[in-house]
Amino acid sequence: MHFRHADDIWHDFPELAAGALYVAGIRSDATVNAHLAHFEAIARARLAERTEAELPEIQAWRRAFARMALKATQYRSASEALLRRFRKEGTLPKIHPLIDLCNAASLAFAIPIAVFDLAKIDGDLEVRPAVGDEIYTAFSGEVEFPELQEIIFADAGGRAHARRWTNRQSGYSAVRDDTAAVLIVAEALHADARADVGRLVDALGEAIRTTWSVDPKSAILERAAPRFDF
Repeated sequence: MHFRHADDIWHDFPELAAGALYVAGIRSDATVNAHLAHFEAIARARLAERTEAELPEIQAWRRAFARMALKATQYRSASEALLRRFRKEGTLPKIHPLIDLCNAASLAFAIPIAVFDLAKIDGDLEVRPAVGDEIYTAFSGEVEFPELQEIIFADAGGRAHARRWTNRQSGYSAVRDDTAAVLIVAEALHADARADVGRLVDALGEAIRTTWSVDPKSAILERAAPRFDF
């Protein structure tokens, strides 16, 4: 399998920096509390100085959403939505140790992170403009069809696993208790995106390694090398 961004994405968003991790051997009985506390402490310190809307990482995604004709207050990147909830409630709901870990890392770095159960991915996965006939399944079970040219995560079978780029992930390929292998994708657009995505991938990879005693495969993607084989 491989993951990549389409050439159109790199052309329209040359500032994009993306990191990907392939992880096999995940279990739902792991404990990640120490890692969560570490990442959440970083997020609290950042939010004590400014709101999530003032962070350069979030502002970059707001500009990208505006270019996609999406209203900033109606559609938020996954990282902005998490930070907003964390600032208001002081915590995030616990879902699955891997999801909890990735959500906490997203808080700390203010970078959206998607996690896909690879058993639900048909062939390769690509971030690309929608043609309009892809199938998207919400967490509610409702079936939707992305709009023409909307940026989605699409597999070879024509299923959309995320809508509006980093805004809304599908319930179809969400991590569950029986998930064994995942693809994790982190994307950023701000000035220091490449360095920060690299630090995120390293930190998340180390947390996964120590928690599940597995060795994640990872890559930093760029326009000249946009493909991650795993």
